[in-house]
Amino acid sequence: MAALPALAAWQWVHGVHALLYGLMLFLTLGVGVIHHNHTHLRMWRRRWANRATDLALTVLQGHPTFVFFPAHAGNHHRHKHGARDLARTYRYGGDTNHLAGYLLHPFQAAWTLYPLFWRWLGRLRRHRPGAWRYCLWQYAAWLGLWGGLLAANPGKALVLVILPQLHGLHWLLATNYLQHAHADGGPQRHARLTYARNFEGLVNPLLFNIGLHTAHHEHARAHWSELARLHAARYRHCIDPALLEPGLAPYMLRVFVLGLAWPRCRSRSLMRPEHIAHE
Repeated sequence: MAALPALAAWQWVHGVHALLYGLMLFLTLGVGVIHHNHTHLRMWRRRWANRATDLALTVLQGHPTFVFFPAHAGNHHRHKHGARDLARTYRYGGDTNHLAGYLLHPFQAAWTLYPLFWRWLGRLRRHRPGAWRYCLWQYAAWLGLWGGLLAANPGKALVLVILPQLHGLHWLLATNYLQHAHADGGPQRHARLTYARNFEGLVNPLLFNIGLHTAHHEHARAHWSELARLHAARYRHCIDPALLEPGLAPYMLRVFVLGLAWPRCRSRSLMRPEHIAHE
Protein backbone atom coordinates (compact mmCIF):
# COMPACT_ATOMS: atom_id res chain seq x y z
CA MET A 1 0.00 0.00 0.00
CA ALA A 2 2.94 2.33 0.58
CA ALA A 3 5.04 1.11 -2.34
CA LEU A 4 2.38 1.63 -5.03
CA PRO A 5 1.95 5.41 -4.56
CA ALA A 6 5.69 5.77 -3.91
CA LEU A 7 6.51 4.19 -7.27
CA ALA A 8 3.91 6.34 -9.02
CA ALA A 9 5.28 9.51 -7.38
CA TRP A 10 8.89 8.68 -8.28
CA GLN A 11 7.99 8.11 -11.92
CA TRP A 12 5.84 11.24 -11.95
CA VAL A 13 8.95 13.25 -11.13
CA HIS A 14 11.67 11.26 -12.92
CA GLY A 15 9.83 9.66 -15.84
CA VAL A 16 8.44 6.20 -16.56
CA HIS A 17 10.85 3.33 -15.93
CA ALA A 18 9.86 -0.01 -17.49
CA LEU A 19 10.92 -2.19 -14.54
CA LEU A 20 9.30 0.06 -11.95
CA TYR A 21 6.15 0.36 -14.04
CA GLY A 22 5.90 -3.42 -14.29
CA LEU A 23 6.33 -3.71 -10.53
CA MET A 24 3.63 -1.10 -10.05
CA LEU A 25 1.23 -3.09 -12.23
CA PHE A 26 1.89 -6.16 -10.10
CA LEU A 27 1.27 -4.16 -6.93
CA THR A 28 -2.18 -3.19 -8.21
CA LEU A 29 -3.05 -6.90 -7.94
CA GLY A 30 -1.84 -6.96 -4.35
CA VAL A 31 -3.92 -3.90 -3.50
CA GLY A 32 -6.98 -5.66 -4.92
CA VAL A 33 -6.36 -8.70 -2.72
CA ILE A 34 -5.81 -6.50 0.35
CA HIS A 35 -9.04 -4.66 -0.46
CA HIS A 36 -10.86 -7.99 -0.68
CA ASN A 37 -9.33 -9.34 2.53
CA HIS A 38 -10.05 -6.14 4.48
CA THR A 39 -13.73 -6.56 3.61
CA HIS A 40 -13.86 -10.08 5.05
CA LEU A 41 -11.73 -9.45 8.13
CA ARG A 42 -11.17 -5.87 9.20
CA MET A 43 -7.51 -5.02 9.86
CA TRP A 44 -8.02 -3.01 13.02
CA ARG A 45 -10.07 -3.07 16.19
CA ARG A 46 -10.94 0.61 16.10
CA ARG A 47 -13.59 1.89 13.73
CA TRP A 48 -11.73 5.05 12.75
CA ALA A 49 -8.64 3.04 11.75
CA ASN A 50 -10.73 0.73 9.55
CA ARG A 51 -12.45 3.69 7.93
CA ALA A 52 -9.12 5.37 7.26
CA THR A 53 -7.95 2.12 5.65
CA ASP A 54 -11.14 2.00 3.58
CA LEU A 55 -10.41 5.45 2.18
CA ALA A 56 -6.75 4.62 1.56
CA LEU A 57 -7.71 1.46 -0.33
CA THR A 58 -10.38 3.37 -2.25
CA VAL A 59 -7.86 5.85 -3.67
CA LEU A 60 -5.27 3.12 -4.29
CA GLN A 61 -7.75 0.79 -6.04
CA GLY A 62 -9.60 3.46 -7.97
CA HIS A 63 -12.99 2.29 -6.75
CA PRO A 64 -14.97 2.60 -3.50
CA THR A 65 -14.54 -0.04 -0.83
CA PHE A 66 -18.24 -0.41 -0.07
CA VAL A 67 -18.93 -2.32 -3.32
CA PHE A 68 -17.39 -5.47 -1.82
CA PHE A 69 -20.20 -5.73 0.71
CA PRO A 70 -23.21 -6.05 -1.66
CA ALA A 71 -21.38 -7.60 -4.63
CA HIS A 72 -18.89 -9.94 -2.99
CA ALA A 73 -19.90 -10.76 0.58
CA GLY A 74 -23.64 -10.39 0.08
CA ASN A 75 -23.81 -11.96 -3.36
CA HIS A 76 -20.86 -14.12 -4.38
CA HIS A 77 -20.07 -15.65 -0.99
CA ARG A 78 -23.72 -16.12 -0.22
CA HIS A 79 -24.55 -18.00 -3.43
CA LYS A 80 -21.14 -19.54 -4.29
CA HIS A 81 -21.35 -19.54 -8.09
CA GLY A 82 -24.91 -20.80 -7.98
CA ALA A 83 -27.88 -19.68 -10.05
CA ARG A 84 -28.51 -16.66 -7.78
CA ASP A 85 -24.91 -15.42 -7.95
CA LEU A 86 -25.28 -12.30 -10.10
CA ALA A 87 -21.73 -12.54 -11.49
CA ARG A 88 -21.67 -16.30 -12.07
CA THR A 89 -19.40 -17.03 -15.00
CA TYR A 90 -21.93 -19.13 -16.92
CA ARG A 91 -24.41 -16.27 -16.98
CA TYR A 92 -22.63 -14.63 -19.90
CA GLY A 93 -22.62 -16.66 -23.10
CA GLY A 94 -22.99 -20.05 -21.46
CA ASP A 95 -20.62 -22.32 -19.55
CA THR A 96 -17.28 -21.25 -21.07
CA ASN A 97 -13.64 -21.11 -20.09
CA HIS A 98 -11.55 -19.39 -22.74
CA LEU A 99 -9.53 -16.23 -23.37
CA ALA A 100 -12.42 -14.13 -24.68
CA GLY A 101 -14.55 -15.04 -21.68
CA TYR A 102 -11.73 -14.14 -19.31
CA LEU A 103 -11.11 -10.76 -20.96
CA LEU A 104 -14.79 -9.84 -21.19
CA HIS A 105 -15.93 -11.07 -17.78
CA PRO A 106 -14.98 -7.89 -15.84
CA PHE A 107 -17.07 -5.72 -18.19
CA GLN A 108 -20.00 -8.11 -18.12
CA ALA A 109 -19.86 -8.41 -14.33
CA ALA A 110 -19.63 -4.63 -13.85
CA TRP A 111 -22.69 -4.15 -16.08
CA THR A 112 -24.60 -6.62 -13.91
CA LEU A 113 -23.35 -5.44 -10.52
CA TYR A 114 -23.68 -1.68 -10.79
CA PRO A 115 -27.50 -1.76 -10.50
CA LEU A 116 -26.96 -3.81 -7.34
CA PHE A 117 -24.72 -1.04 -5.96
CA TRP A 118 -27.37 1.62 -6.65
CA ARG A 119 -30.11 -0.43 -4.98
CA TRP A 120 -27.86 -1.04 -1.98
CA LEU A 121 -27.04 2.68 -1.71
CA GLY A 122 -30.75 3.47 -1.96
CA ARG A 123 -31.53 1.21 0.98
CA LEU A 124 -28.68 2.74 2.97
CA ARG A 125 -29.96 6.24 2.29
CA ARG A 126 -33.41 5.31 3.59
CA HIS A 127 -32.37 3.27 6.62
CA ARG A 128 -28.75 4.21 7.47
CA PRO A 129 -28.06 7.74 6.20
CA GLY A 130 -24.74 7.93 8.06
CA ALA A 131 -23.40 4.85 6.26
CA TRP A 132 -24.77 6.21 2.97
CA ARG A 133 -22.84 9.45 3.43
CA TYR A 134 -19.70 7.46 4.22
CA CYS A 135 -20.06 5.58 0.92
CA LEU A 136 -20.39 8.91 -0.89
CA TRP A 137 -17.18 10.07 0.80
CA GLN A 138 -15.46 7.09 -0.79
CA TYR A 139 -16.68 8.19 -4.22
CA ALA A 140 -15.52 11.72 -3.44
CA ALA A 141 -12.05 10.52 -2.43
CA TRP A 142 -11.63 8.41 -5.58
CA LEU A 143 -13.01 10.94 -8.06
CA GLY A 144 -11.28 13.80 -6.26
CA LEU A 145 -7.93 12.06 -6.70
CA TRP A 146 -8.54 11.46 -10.40
CA GLY A 147 -9.80 14.98 -10.94
CA GLY A 148 -6.90 16.59 -9.12
CA LEU A 149 -4.24 14.55 -10.91
CA LEU A 150 -5.87 15.05 -14.32
CA ALA A 151 -5.92 18.78 -13.71
CA ALA A 152 -2.24 18.73 -12.73
CA ASN A 153 -1.01 16.63 -15.67
CA PRO A 154 -3.48 14.57 -17.75
CA GLY A 155 -0.82 12.41 -19.43
CA LYS A 156 0.96 11.43 -16.25
CA ALA A 157 -2.33 10.91 -14.41
CA LEU A 158 -3.53 8.53 -17.12
CA VAL A 159 -0.30 6.53 -17.44
CA LEU A 160 0.83 6.42 -13.81
CA VAL A 161 -2.45 6.28 -11.90
CA ILE A 162 -5.60 5.62 -13.91
CA LEU A 163 -4.36 2.88 -16.26
CA PRO A 164 -2.63 0.91 -13.46
CA GLN A 165 -5.78 1.15 -11.36
CA LEU A 166 -7.93 -0.07 -14.25
CA HIS A 167 -5.44 -2.92 -14.73
CA GLY A 168 -5.85 -3.90 -11.08
CA LEU A 169 -9.65 -3.66 -11.30
CA HIS A 170 -9.71 -5.89 -14.38
CA TRP A 171 -7.67 -8.53 -12.56
CA LEU A 172 -9.84 -8.19 -9.47
CA LEU A 173 -13.02 -8.94 -11.43
CA ALA A 174 -11.42 -11.42 -13.84
CA THR A 175 -10.21 -13.48 -10.86
CA ASN A 176 -13.81 -14.63 -10.49
CA TYR A 177 -13.56 -16.16 -13.97
CA LEU A 178 -10.22 -17.83 -13.19
CA GLN A 179 -11.56 -19.35 -10.00
CA HIS A 180 -15.01 -20.43 -11.16
CA ALA A 181 -15.24 -20.88 -14.96
CA HIS A 182 -16.13 -24.53 -15.72
CA ALA A 183 -16.63 -25.19 -11.99
CA ASP A 184 -19.98 -26.53 -10.83
CA GLY A 185 -22.78 -24.02 -10.26
CA GLY A 186 -25.46 -26.62 -9.63
CA PRO A 187 -27.38 -27.26 -6.39
CA GLN A 188 -24.99 -30.01 -5.20
CA ARG A 189 -21.86 -27.82 -5.44
CA HIS A 190 -21.64 -27.22 -1.68
CA ALA A 191 -21.57 -30.88 -0.68
CA ARG A 192 -19.18 -31.84 -3.47
CA LEU A 193 -16.89 -28.77 -3.15
CA THR A 194 -16.91 -28.33 -6.92
CA TYR A 195 -17.76 -24.63 -7.12
CA ALA A 196 -14.20 -23.19 -7.10
CA ARG A 197 -10.81 -23.73 -8.73
CA ASN A 198 -7.70 -23.62 -6.54
CA PHE A 199 -4.20 -22.49 -7.54
CA GLU A 200 -1.34 -23.86 -5.45
CA GLY A 201 1.69 -22.13 -7.00
CA LEU A 202 3.60 -18.91 -6.39
CA VAL A 203 0.43 -16.83 -6.55
CA ASN A 204 -0.18 -17.69 -2.89
CA PRO A 205 3.02 -16.49 -1.17
CA LEU A 206 3.01 -13.44 -3.45
CA LEU A 207 -0.68 -12.52 -3.11
CA PHE A 208 -1.92 -13.49 0.36
CA ASN A 209 -3.06 -17.06 -0.48
CA ILE A 210 -5.67 -15.78 -2.93
CA GLY A 211 -5.41 -19.00 -4.97
CA LEU A 212 -6.77 -21.23 -2.18
CA HIS A 213 -10.33 -20.36 -2.99
CA THR A 214 -12.31 -23.26 -1.57
CA ALA A 215 -10.85 -22.77 1.91
CA HIS A 216 -11.56 -19.05 1.63
CA HIS A 217 -15.20 -19.66 0.68
CA GLU A 218 -15.68 -22.15 3.50
CA HIS A 219 -13.99 -19.83 6.01
CA ALA A 220 -14.63 -16.33 4.70
CA ARG A 221 -13.51 -14.63 7.91
CA ALA A 222 -10.34 -16.66 8.38
CA HIS A 223 -7.13 -14.64 8.18
CA TRP A 224 -5.35 -15.18 4.87
CA SER A 225 -2.37 -16.76 6.68
CA GLU A 226 -4.64 -19.61 7.86
CA LEU A 227 -5.80 -20.62 4.38
CA ALA A 228 -2.78 -22.79 3.49
CA ARG A 229 -3.31 -24.94 6.59
CA LEU A 230 -7.06 -25.18 6.02
CA HIS A 231 -6.58 -26.06 2.36
CA ALA A 232 -4.04 -28.82 3.09
CA ALA A 233 -5.72 -30.30 6.15
CA ARG A 234 -9.43 -30.09 5.37
CA TYR A 235 -10.20 -29.51 1.70
CA ARG A 236 -7.50 -30.54 -0.76
CA HIS A 237 -8.28 -34.25 -0.62
CA CYS A 238 -12.01 -33.55 -1.15
CA ILE A 239 -11.70 -31.31 -4.20
CA ASP A 240 -12.04 -32.68 -7.72
CA PRO A 241 -8.49 -32.91 -9.18
CA ALA A 242 -9.72 -30.91 -12.19
CA LEU A 243 -10.06 -27.94 -9.82
CA LEU A 244 -6.53 -28.19 -8.41
CA GLU A 245 -3.95 -26.30 -10.46
CA PRO A 246 -0.20 -26.25 -9.67
CA GLY A 247 0.16 -22.64 -10.82
CA LEU A 248 -1.75 -19.66 -12.17
CA ALA A 249 0.56 -18.76 -15.07
CA PRO A 250 0.82 -22.35 -16.42
CA TYR A 251 -2.96 -22.67 -16.17
CA MET A 252 -3.57 -19.46 -18.13
CA LEU A 253 -1.00 -20.43 -20.75
CA ARG A 254 -2.47 -23.91 -21.16
CA VAL A 255 -6.18 -23.06 -21.16
CA PHE A 256 -6.31 -19.58 -22.68
CA VAL A 257 -3.42 -19.74 -25.18
CA LEU A 258 -2.59 -23.35 -26.06
CA GLY A 259 -6.25 -24.28 -25.78
CA LEU A 260 -6.98 -22.07 -28.78
CA ALA A 261 -5.20 -24.62 -30.99
CA TRP A 262 -5.22 -27.88 -29.02
CA PRO A 263 -8.52 -29.05 -27.49
CA ARG A 264 -6.70 -31.35 -25.04
CA CYS A 265 -5.31 -28.25 -23.28
CA ARG A 266 -8.77 -26.89 -22.51
CA SER A 267 -10.52 -27.39 -19.19
CA ARG A 268 -13.56 -29.62 -18.87
CA SER A 269 -16.80 -28.36 -17.42
CA LEU A 270 -18.09 -29.81 -14.16
CA MET A 271 -21.55 -28.33 -14.73
CA ARG A 272 -24.25 -30.90 -15.34
CA PRO A 273 -26.08 -30.42 -18.67
CA GLU A 274 -29.47 -29.97 -16.99
CA HIS A 275 -28.13 -27.06 -14.92
CA ILE A 276 -26.72 -25.36 -18.01
CA ALA A 277 -30.01 -25.86 -19.85
CA HIS A 278 -31.97 -24.45 -16.91
CA GLU A 279 -29.67 -21.42 -16.78
